[in-house]
Amino acid sequence: MGDDSEWMKLPIDQKCEHKVWKARLNGYEEALKLFNRIEDEKSPEWGKYLGLLKKFVTDSNAVAQLKGLEAALAYVENAHVAGKTSGEVVSGVVSKVFNQPKARAKELGSDICLMYMEIERAEVVQDELIKGLDNKNPKIVVTCIETLRKALSEFGSKIITLKPVVKVLPKQFESREKAVRDEAKLLAVEIYKWIRDALRPPLQGINSVQLKELEEEWVKLPTTAPKQSRFLRSQQALKAKFEQQQAAGGDEADGDNDDEPAPQVDPYELLEAVEILSKLPKDFYDKIEAKKWQERKEALEAVETLAKNPKLENGDFGDLVRALRKVIGKDANVMLVTLAAKCVAGLAAGLRKKFGTYAGHVVPTILEKFKEKKPQVVQALQEAIDAIFLTTTLQNISEDVLGVMDNKNPSIKQQASLFLARSFRHCTQATLPKSMLKAFCPAFLKQVNDSAPEVRDAAYEALGTAMKVVGEKAVNPFLADLDKLKLDKVRIAIIIINISVLVYRQYTVCPYRWRQSILCAFGGPPKKGKPASAPSAKGKKCPETKEFVETELSIEVCEERSAAVLPASCMQLLDSANWKERLASMEEFQKAVEQMDKSEMPCQALVRMLAKKPGWKETNFQVMQMKLHIVGLIAQKGSFSKTSAFVVLDGLVDKIGDVKCGGKAKEGLTATAEACSLPWTAEQVVSMVFAQKNPKNQAETLNWLANAMKEFGFAGINVKGFIDNVKTALGATNPAVRTAAVTLLGVMYLYMGAPLRMFFEDEKPALLKQIDDEFEKMQGQSPPTAFRGAKKGGAEEDGEEAEEQQEEDGGGAPDIMDLLPRTDISDKITQDMVDKIGDKNWKIRKEGLDEVAAVISEAKFIQPSIGELPMALKGRLNDSNKILVQQTLTILQQIAVAMGPALKQHVKNLGMPIITVLGDSKTNVRAAAMTTLQAWVEQTGMKDWLEGEDLSEELKRENPFLRQEVLGWLAEKLPAMRMVPSDLMLCVPYLYSCLEDRNGDVRKKAQDALPTFMMHLGYEKMLKATGKLKPASKEPVSALLEKARAVMPAKLAPPPGKAGSAKSISGGAPAAKSALYLVMMLFLCFLSCSDNVSVLSCKPPHFSPLSPRQGVLGKKAPVTKATAKDEEDRSGVIFILVPNGKEQRIKEEKGLKVLKWNFQTPRDEYVDQLKTQMSTCFARWLQDELFHASDFQRQVKAIGVMGERMEDELEGTVSCLDLILKWFTLRFFETNSTVLMKVLEYLKLLFPTLSRENYHLNEYEASSFIPYLILKVGESKDVVRKDVRAILTMLCKVYPASKVFPFLMDGTKSKNSKQRAECLEELGCLIENYGMNVCQPTPAKSLKEIAVHIGDRDNSVRNAALNTVLAVYNVCGDQVYKLIGNLSEKEMSMLEERVKRSAKKTPAAAPPPTRQAAERERPQREHPSNPNATFMRKPAQQPQEDVPNKLNQARAIREHSHPSIPKEFQLDLDMIENDHTRVSELPDLVQHKLDELLEPIMMPEPKIRSVSPHFDDLHNSTASTINFVISQVASGDINTSIQALAQIDEVLRQEDKAEAMSGHIDQFLIATFMQLRLIYNTHMADDRLDKKDIFKLYSCIIGNMLSLFSMESLAREASMGVLKDLMHGLITLMLDARVEDIEDGQQLIRSVNLLVVRVLEKSDQTNILSALLVLLQDSLTTSSGSPMFSELVMKCLWRMIRFLPETINSINLDRILLDVHNFMKVFPKEKLKQLKSDVPHRTLKTLLHTLCKLTGAKILDHMSMIENKNDSELEAHLRRVVKHSGNFSGMKSDRGTEKGQDDRMSKAKVSDILSEIFKKIGSKENTKEGLTELYEYKQNYSDADLEPFLRNTSQFFQSYVERGLRMIESEREGKGRIQPSSTVIPQHGLDSGSVPLNGEEMKPAVYYERLKILRQRQGLENNSRGDSGLMRPITSLLSKPSVASSTDMLQSKLSQLKESRESHFQQEQSHSNSPTRCSSPSANLDDLKKRLERIKSNRQ
Repeated sequence: MGDDSEWMKLPIDQKCEHKVWKARLNGYEEALKLFNRIEDEKSPEWGKYLGLLKKFVTDSNAVAQLKGLEAALAYVENAHVAGKTSGEVVSGVVSKVFNQPKARAKELGSDICLMYMEIERAEVVQDELIKGLDNKNPKIVVTCIETLRKALSEFGSKIITLKPVVKVLPKQFESREKAVRDEAKLLAVEIYKWIRDALRPPLQGINSVQLKELEEEWVKLPTTAPKQSRFLRSQQALKAKFEQQQAAGGDEADGDNDDEPAPQVDPYELLEAVEILSKLPKDFYDKIEAKKWQERKEALEAVETLAKNPKLENGDFGDLVRALRKVIGKDANVMLVTLAAKCVAGLAAGLRKKFGTYAGHVVPTILEKFKEKKPQVVQALQEAIDAIFLTTTLQNISEDVLGVMDNKNPSIKQQASLFLARSFRHCTQATLPKSMLKAFCPAFLKQVNDSAPEVRDAAYEALGTAMKVVGEKAVNPFLADLDKLKLDKVRIAIIIINISVLVYRQYTVCPYRWRQSILCAFGGPPKKGKPASAPSAKGKKCPETKEFVETELSIEVCEERSAAVLPASCMQLLDSANWKERLASMEEFQKAVEQMDKSEMPCQALVRMLAKKPGWKETNFQVMQMKLHIVGLIAQKGSFSKTSAFVVLDGLVDKIGDVKCGGKAKEGLTATAEACSLPWTAEQVVSMVFAQKNPKNQAETLNWLANAMKEFGFAGINVKGFIDNVKTALGATNPAVRTAAVTLLGVMYLYMGAPLRMFFEDEKPALLKQIDDEFEKMQGQSPPTAFRGAKKGGAEEDGEEAEEQQEEDGGGAPDIMDLLPRTDISDKITQDMVDKIGDKNWKIRKEGLDEVAAVISEAKFIQPSIGELPMALKGRLNDSNKILVQQTLTILQQIAVAMGPALKQHVKNLGMPIITVLGDSKTNVRAAAMTTLQAWVEQTGMKDWLEGEDLSEELKRENPFLRQEVLGWLAEKLPAMRMVPSDLMLCVPYLYSCLEDRNGDVRKKAQDALPTFMMHLGYEKMLKATGKLKPASKEPVSALLEKARAVMPAKLAPPPGKAGSAKSISGGAPAAKSALYLVMMLFLCFLSCSDNVSVLSCKPPHFSPLSPRQGVLGKKAPVTKATAKDEEDRSGVIFILVPNGKEQRIKEEKGLKVLKWNFQTPRDEYVDQLKTQMSTCFARWLQDELFHASDFQRQVKAIGVMGERMEDELEGTVSCLDLILKWFTLRFFETNSTVLMKVLEYLKLLFPTLSRENYHLNEYEASSFIPYLILKVGESKDVVRKDVRAILTMLCKVYPASKVFPFLMDGTKSKNSKQRAECLEELGCLIENYGMNVCQPTPAKSLKEIAVHIGDRDNSVRNAALNTVLAVYNVCGDQVYKLIGNLSEKEMSMLEERVKRSAKKTPAAAPPPTRQAAERERPQREHPSNPNATFMRKPAQQPQEDVPNKLNQARAIREHSHPSIPKEFQLDLDMIENDHTRVSELPDLVQHKLDELLEPIMMPEPKIRSVSPHFDDLHNSTASTINFVISQVASGDINTSIQALAQIDEVLRQEDKAEAMSGHIDQFLIATFMQLRLIYNTHMADDRLDKKDIFKLYSCIIGNMLSLFSMESLAREASMGVLKDLMHGLITLMLDARVEDIEDGQQLIRSVNLLVVRVLEKSDQTNILSALLVLLQDSLTTSSGSPMFSELVMKCLWRMIRFLPETINSINLDRILLDVHNFMKVFPKEKLKQLKSDVPHRTLKTLLHTLCKLTGAKILDHMSMIENKNDSELEAHLRRVVKHSGNFSGMKSDRGTEKGQDDRMSKAKVSDILSEIFKKIGSKENTKEGLTELYEYKQNYSDADLEPFLRNTSQFFQSYVERGLRMIESEREGKGRIQPSSTVIPQHGLDSGSVPLNGEEMKPAVYYERLKILRQRQGLENNSRGDSGLMRPITSLLSKPSVASSTDMLQSKLSQLKESRESHFQQEQSHSNSPTRCSSPSANLDDLKKRLERIKSNRQ
């Protein structure tokens, strides 16, 4: 007892571990009492027993152990910290309690285990119990199984994880102990209750007797799902509900539990994966390639056995799959093909999603193999491809399937459609999107018209399945071209899918009347006058569908059938030799066709008769016209098939370009297109016409196609095919074909929009500009409504439905990504390339990567099949060389862009390794990886990345860099997703571990990502997941979850579902729905009459029953009115006041919890977000109306309601103002003008109301609305622009003008010229009204940006910018010049002129304009002059009322400014006003400061009859404009020069405008080679300049030159001196080594070479030959010159010599010989021979020899321009050459004087010369040259008689010749007076100075002569000195007999132009001041000098 007293005093915890069992027993009893007594579960008392609890259950004394178990149970039930002991206590229970013989001990042990499960430790308990199943003691095993069964029964399958239990269950059935087997059986029954048939596959391996017993037990089980009866501590709410149900006895009645249903268990997940790759026979790959089929069979059988395992371990199956694919594709033994297909099916079923990597390799092979007809092969292939489909997605294999849908083999087409039908059954609306339907439906529609019935049936089944999956409404838009009978078959197929084969057979053999009733239900009874194609009484069971492709008939059959319907005489005369008989035959033919009935017309036979000899080669156009007309009649009236179309299309295409028959051919094509569909017809026609070489046919075909697209619409057009043909047409040499192609592109642009341009990015800039111009014309236009191609015979109701459908679809432009032509690069990814990428040497690896990048860049857009590249690139992402890693990432970015959405199939094998790279230690590598990842996600979306375990495996890596990058990425992407895969839950444990990571950045990123995870997974799920955490981690993570819950973003609403079938029939298409309902009812009636058929599987759709008024005849039922309840709902408030709702939205957007309202075009995410936000504060019905998809009238009504209730619900309007404005911005991006005008009307009402209430917009509201409102200020419609400007004015009352100002500044950066102009105008108004303070951020910065637009190409923008700057000037005066910064000379002059004009109109001291005054003035500035005017471009037609206004202004100016001008010299403005066409055709020129120079000439009162008015002023204005632009060509600014060249190029490319350049050619060429010199000396040496800009400038120059020298009339105007400098510049450019360093430098040199050849060919041959001789002389004289330069000059000379036989008649030999003489003076024969090269000498000799050979001795007659011929080496050389040629006879007689030569000239020669001269005078181009030659002839031959040549001409022509000769004489006299020392003017000087080849020198003289004649007529010509003074600038050019330099010529031209204008002005001044007398010449000269100085200073 002493011992007892000793331990009795001990504390309880010490008693529990005492060595005396009685002490322990006592301790356990007291502990039990203590545990039941403690109420606080967190009491510190519990902590004392944490370490003792295991001893409680493992006590060695059985009595004490029993009490210890009771105490342990109480502890676990009550203690908060009990969970920490779960592992060790349960382990002790299993090993020390479950083996006890006492049942009480086992019961307590089991209760302890269950209690641990209740306190959230289920996983630990389950693991220990499963470990106990391996114990050797059967008692322990039995009790463990029993405990697991109890746990499953009470807690359910959501708490107990069944996968590990099922995994060990089969082993227990093999136990020798019956108790174990029995308990296992009970456990299996319990598991079956929860997962049902998913348990069968794992237990298939147990004993068959046991399995049978189990099957018997399973059958006895109730069908209702079991329910959880015991709950976790965290499930107390469920527990309370369960207890209430138990108390109410409502267990079974309650079917709507709030708890989630038990998850469906996949049997596959319960299976153990088997590794089979290592088990393959070692010689498998050898055997599979063996020649003997038996060996191949053995190999395949081995694989088949292994593949039968239901679940396979993942591995590299690539080689195995390739081997099987080869057998399927190439093995001739069908048995082996079947075996291989079964192997593939087994692998796909065993690997599931892991097999998806190989799907793309196998599917094409299987589809091609469907050509096999043997059923067993087809079945095996079907099973294989069906299994493969379950491993991948429809999108990944869509291209492969679509590739075989057009296969010639009908079996392949059939099986492809059947495969898609089976695949669709596995899809949902989400996995079968509209994009997929858009791809597949056209292929199905093509198969519906196939000649093989099995192909048609398969297509019907596929379409029916698709319609069943996604709904009829989604598929109907693609079935618009399907006729009614075929559409019925598709709908019937929906029902047939769910009906047994037996019923289907009964249906197909049903009586005709029954089937007819079904068809009548769809379309109603047959129309009167159109008999239905009912079968005759001969026994046809069912009506046949009309075939679009009929069998081709032989010519004999055609003749027989034609003879039956055509008159005999017609048949006989068809091929008559007499055209009249053929014509009569055609007339009879036409009458017969017109009288035929459709059912009787043998279309194919008739068109074959028309094609019979002579057929389409008919030579008589009348007969041909009749034939073509008959073709159109047959196509319109008969059943015209594609077979018939093939007969006629060739003839129609051949005649489409014929002038007489083209119209009929186009009509025939249109009729054919109506019969056979436009897409098919157009495809055939285009391919035929481009196989020809006839450009006229090609052009007319493209024109017809453009028009047909407008008439038929764009549906079904094969865009890819047309784009290829259009590109061919754009490259055609014929301009008409190119123009037609551009026009066709414009029509296609109406339907496709801006993405169409992507296909033409690589075209030449000039061509691309044409295309852009055409697209710009089409902008803002909507495609016309199609009126052709509708169903024949359809009722009016069908047309209405089609119209409604068209409104809903809105045109439906094709997806541009589907249209991009993609390249298959798999064959370019060679094995050698792959080996390089994997090489040990990093340089070789880099070389391989470079090759891959080059292949992808070249292909541009690629197909998803890229061979073995993914595995090779995957290896390089782990490369030790980080440079190669970055290069690989760059390649992956390339692949993402090139492959597009098809990239999805590479996400798992190539995308996931990108995430691994995010763990790299280098920042730049991680940045590159993140960029690549974003590029991939942009193409694939996020869903594929979140599926499976891959992402969670990446997060599992304890890499801080990887974790923070991935979590940051997820935090960014998850908020934008509507739904996420359930696999995201796998990432949560690793997210929790990141919350406690040692790295602070990781913790931060994890906390940021936590709310985004929660928005998708939910708080409850994430809180439950914390149960697996350690106790120390659970609390902080739970706290973070609570914190995240408060900031969790709202989940995006799913896209609005499509209207369900429960919708009332009256609101949609009643005919179709009611018909389908009737068909289903009829089917059910039929089935109910059949025996042995169950109708349970066939459920009718949920259509509402038809009302009595809604028959089935297809009439459109009226829309029912809203019910009383709806009216009541709509009578309530439309805006729901949500406290702080707007503030919360602002906060969310600032915190980036929602998308910021900032976009170029609104995406679906923004629309969905707006709907979500509006759902809380807008009435439901109002939101539905505002977002109605198809009926814009509902939106208009909704806006009207909002406007009506604005005053009543002003507070609600303000609270929702941000949402209202956002909704309005969405409307700004739509084209519906009705809605837009309603929106603007509402805004005009809204802003004044807000202003009255003193409400001001906040930044959030303004930034989400104003930028989009400003977009509409550039709208093409005036009424819209006017309203927007008015709204902007009102807006400044509720939002500060200084804040509106930056938005308008941003608007000035738009590409839309109207928007720029309107924004600038509005800026001017703001400055006028609010002063300079409105300019933000600073006036200087703002005004600099505004002033930039003064130089804009668009006239309206320039005027608006000038007006705005003028407004600033009116406010701050001359300070504006400091604010606007530096402007170009041209822009500053424009501004000064505008300020000057403003000063004239407004007094300087005028006060600032008021706001009202500004608004009154605004309309005057609102419509500036033509916005698109550039020089020489005709303005857009102005309204007719504008013309009189301008003329009235002109009258006013005339009356006020020049009252003294006589009427004879005034413009007849009344005549011009009546002739608007002439006014509208005047070119709109660039504005210059030339007013003073261009004022009308003041003339005194005439004394004789006045001359008719001319438009010389206009001509001068055009010339001045061209002069100005040419001056900009030589600008030092590259961009200025390029713009000037572009303007000139625009003129040169248009034949009707190119003539304006006449007279400016020398000036233009001078400016050009000055620019070439500037580039050579300055730009090329400047490293700061971009070489691409220099190359662009070079390209512009060369392009202009090529255009110029392609027009011979302009090219011949180039003078010799200019050509010399031009050739010098071009040859210098060719020799410039720096050009070769520029990219495409070689191409530039080739272009220059081509230009040089063009100059040599097209220039005046005399001038160019002379220029080359002078250039050669200069190059040989200069010692520093390059020898290559001289060599190239001589090459040009040799080319000229080669063509001398052809050009000798056009060459002035006198000038050439003079140049040779000068050359030989500088380089005598001896000096020439001393040169290093003898080529110059040989060149000169060859030239002279050729000239002598061509002209003979007459060459000596052309030395008249050489002064001292006897001293010339040339004469001696020529005489030697002539003598040597034997042509020297009579030379002495030739040495006489020129007079002697004249005497010997024959009269015939004189007559020929004068005839040639007068021909030149009579021609428009050479009149001046002819006059000069006539003057020279008269000077040389004064006795020449001109009377015979002038006798028969008009008096006007005689006076014109006389006047011209007098003018030339006055010029020569003026020159003689200026240079008295020069007694004789050399002929060469005349040629270089006044030859009409350069018309610019003659022009001023013409005008001076005209002025002189007028002055003489008025009696004012008093002396000739004035004339000589006036003529000085002209004659100064003629005073130099030597070659004038180009610079001198340019200066002369400029001074000449200035002085001529000044002289005009001076004369006007003198006439106006002194009408009766002329002012003195000295005064005129002094004034001229002053004005000339002023012009020069202004120019500087």
